[in-house]
Amino acid sequence: MKLGRMNHIGVATPDLDASIAFYRDVMGATDITEPFVLDSQKVRVCFVNTPGEGGSAGTQIELLQPTEADSAVGKWMEKNPLGGQHHICFEVPDIHAAKAEFETIGKRVLGEPRIGAHGTLIFFVHPKDMGGMLTEIMETPKGH
Repeated sequence: MKLGRMNHIGVATPDLDASIAFYRDVMGATDITEPFVLDSQKVRVCFVNTPGEGGSAGTQIELLQPTEADSAVGKWMEKNPLGGQHHICFEVPDIHAAKAEFETIGKRVLGEPRIGAHGTLIFFVHPKDMGGMLTEIMETPKGH
């Protein structure tokens, strides 16, 4: 397994609109995507795009608001009602090869690869196997 680019940090929030206002008005974010619902994960999502160096894209902040209490993010919010860092996401060139590698070394992959908010295949690795952080592994989007 070779560590790829950090694509984004997932931040769960009880109020997506308030979080958008915070990043815009307090943190000075000028590039925030339009929120959308990702039904498969039962969340309302948007991305705060941070500036990169030398014209390259920076790391994104994925803001997540659960649309249902029984969703994975909804259950996490029960324990963390103020929200906060939910996960970290790294890119890999081949999602299926990465899944096989994680499983071979005994890491707990949470489910099969599925389409994530970027429209590419993703899976998550259990935080107990990743230094305490829920880790999303994402196939590098085409054209990157």
